[in-house]
Amino acid sequence: MSGSSNVVAMKKAVKQLRLEAGINRVKVSQAAADLQQYCLQNAQHDPLLTGMSSSNNPFRPQKVCSFL
Repeated sequence: MSGSSNVVAMKKAVKQLRLEAGINRVKVSQAAADLQQYCLQNAQHDPLLTGMSSSNNPFRPQKVCSFL
């Protein structure tokens, strides 16, 4: 029984390896260049780089209104 399950497991591993071997890969240098280009193109929309006006900031401290 263990020989049969071993064959099934090996067939499953071979199938997975064939699937992974067929995937088109992108070189790291190309992916890094694409990421850098994307960051440069979208930098003007990034609030961490450009800052955020206090009126549009959802994380600003809320003003407390109290009646005396």
